[in-house]
Amino acid sequence: MTEFLSREEVESMSGWILDEALRGGASGADVLYSEGAGSGLSLKDGEIEECVTGFTAGIGVRTIMSDGRQGISYGNRLDKLSLKDLVEWSLTNCRNSEPEEGIMLYEGKMVPDPALDLEDPRIVAITPRERLEYCREMTGYARSADKKVVSVRSASWNDGWGASFYCTTTGLAGWERGSSASCVVTVIADDGTNTEIGGYGLESRRLDELDIKKTALRAVRKTVSALGGKPIRTGPYTIVIDPETAASLVEVIGDLFCAPEIHKGRSMMKDRLGEKVASSCVTLIDDGRIPWKAGTSSWDSEGVPTGRTVLIEGGIAGSYLYNLQYAWKDGVASTGNACRGMSSLPEVGNTNVLLQAGCESSEKIISGIGSGLLITDMMGLHTIDTVSGDFSVGAKGHLIEKGKITKPVSGVTIASNLKNLLNNIVAVGSDLEFFGSTAAPTLVVEDIVVAGE
Repeated sequence: MTEFLSREEVESMSGWILDEALRGGASGADVLYSEGAGSGLSLKDGEIEECVTGFTAGIGVRTIMSDGRQGISYGNRLDKLSLKDLVEWSLTNCRNSEPEEGIMLYEGKMVPDPALDLEDPRIVAITPRERLEYCREMTGYARSADKKVVSVRSASWNDGWGASFYCTTTGLAGWERGSSASCVVTVIADDGTNTEIGGYGLESRRLDELDIKKTALRAVRKTVSALGGKPIRTGPYTIVIDPETAASLVEVIGDLFCAPEIHKGRSMMKDRLGEKVASSCVTLIDDGRIPWKAGTSSWDSEGVPTGRTVLIEGGIAGSYLYNLQYAWKDGVASTGNACRGMSSLPEVGNTNVLLQAGCESSEKIISGIGSGLLITDMMGLHTIDTVSGDFSVGAKGHLIEKGKITKPVSGVTIASNLKNLLNNIVAVGSDLEFFGSTAAPTLVVEDIVVAGE
């Protein structure tokens, strides 16, 4: 173990830093202190491959001048002399920066919400023996699930906790603490002719949401079912996108609503508020107050309470996401979406982004498709042109014939435009799943060109 400072020591230290910043000529300042610990274990075919435990504590200081200049400095040495140097570096960076409009500190209140359930004591109490047992059990489940599994390339478990303290010269001060854990299984499958590697993982703030058997079996099923995949004939298809792949797509779409991307002309959602940007069955939400979820917190990186923002409702673009600076620029209130590390200035980011579920199960949806393609993986979504919406990405999955999932498909390319894809969504499943801080159900999209043979 390592000894962290007490809360009283952190609060006293932070107050001293704020006073030093004001004495040094800043018109305002804030302090972000963070500490935490994490452990991880990974087995390769049942043998320990990696076992790590780490601890960290650090502090970031931001100073602001009245003309909108700001500077940041960060360190993990917490003695008085080092902290004084930290303030001086922040002030130096501040004086050498360019003035910006809308730079300010929040003057409201920081009220922690216990109902958000950010910490699970059971995760914090996990022992090295329990980590090893979790990994051994995942290895055993994966090995016995299918004879085609020739290697459990990795069965890994990670858990940890973190705490942060934020305070400002406007009087804000608040602590928040949370925990999380994850499990991942990766396997290699071989049927004598074809070899495939694949995996599946879960992440949660709640220990009872991490089902290690489910994780192992889904990793095996996903990998084995992909064996022998071949390209299909090029042409337009009705595609069914599974929740995990749809969540990756939702993550890309959520970023398009961040105000800096709008102001810098890097988003196809610029000037689209109030307009139809997707099918009427699409409702996209950013919600930082869903209990237990990875992107949940009582406040953002500027101390502004997090909230629920509807980005798209029934296909109509509803709102952008803001921190204090960009909210000032647009004459609106911050949505509580400021994000910042200890060594960075406040930006805008998503909290939990979810595409609202529909009413029908994925099984019922698939049973109604005469001919189509189930997509279980899309490679290269980060290459989507966020201004034009154009993309061309690799994909794999399974053919759908007469309402049934049949042959594995690989080596195909989906070439389309994000605008067309959003508007061509004709059905949304009821099977909403979270993958980290992003959630999506099964999606059905018509008339998408798939390039294969």
